[in-house]
Amino acid sequence: MLKTSTEAGVALTRHVLNGATMGTRYSAIFLAPKGEDVSMIGPALFAAVDQVDQQMSTWKPTSDLMRLNRAPRGIWQVLPRELMTVLTTALDIGERSGGLFDIGVGDLVGAWGFGAEGRTPDQARIAAGLSLRRTPAHKLVELDAAQGRARRHGAVQLDLSGIAKGFGADEMMRCLTGFGIKRALVSLDGELSARGLNEHNMPWAVGVERPDFETRDVLGVIDLTDSAVATSGDYRHWVDVGKMRLSHTMDPRLGGPMRNRVASVSVVHPLCMYADAWATACMVAGEDAGPALARQNGLSALFLLRDGGELREIGVGPMFEGPTAESRPQGARG
Repeated sequence: MLKTSTEAGVALTRHVLNGATMGTRYSAIFLAPKGEDVSMIGPALFAAVDQVDQQMSTWKPTSDLMRLNRAPRGIWQVLPRELMTVLTTALDIGERSGGLFDIGVGDLVGAWGFGAEGRTPDQARIAAGLSLRRTPAHKLVELDAAQGRARRHGAVQLDLSGIAKGFGADEMMRCLTGFGIKRALVSLDGELSARGLNEHNMPWAVGVERPDFETRDVLGVIDLTDSAVATSGDYRHWVDVGKMRLSHTMDPRLGGPMRNRVASVSVVHPLCMYADAWATACMVAGEDAGPALARQNGLSALFLLRDGGELREIGVGPMFEGPTAESRPQGARG
């Protein structure tokens, strides 16, 4: 803990909490009045992210999502409010993106060795996925918001890895807000949400990672306040097939991993859940259709493209586009 600043004449102390969840780590930096008892915040933060894991993980057979995946077609399943919220958002973005964001690719994730079934690609299942004419999840999953339930109308296997961590970051921020915290930065893997200003009364500085397969380095910085950022990239999880390195991000149009020059997409949005899903959709869309999709939906997005051995940037929206952009990649920002 470190006393860092004042607000309305009240001295504030900086706190840092972190832990493991969802196969990764979460962290929270927040400012609270000096001397205030914050001992309950750590357990509450863990409970918030653990609830997301228990409801939405494809790695836990007992999760509510896996219960829905196992349910017979056409049979309603009553689901927790949080999972219903994520499903509603996911299906909406799936439709708005023309199926580029599709939570119905769980079979492909498993076939290519990115799921809970193991890291070895299954050639027979890969061949089946490549040849299958796919129907997007937003046409196969029916939600009944009034009754808090959902049902599948096909053999679709749902996977929320492109949105659940963003929702987890939002839940962490909601948790802190419930404790009266007004200045915080939370992170869940590559998904971050910021509220208020940091201890120096400046926006929270968030690094944009260089999309490198071997090392982890910061390419640039984004200034965040009362907003969130999520990044989808090809450099964290991949499989090598011959001379090709294929990302864990599935393109439902191909029935397998995406194949384009987009190395990463970072999206800024008021809610991290939306930033997370739209980053995936724009990544799958590719170097031409991705920026167009971002503009069509009023997003602020930074695309990093692989151009030979170099990286090329495309900025969309007020955060990244034009001379009035609030934040630019390092080098342009200094």
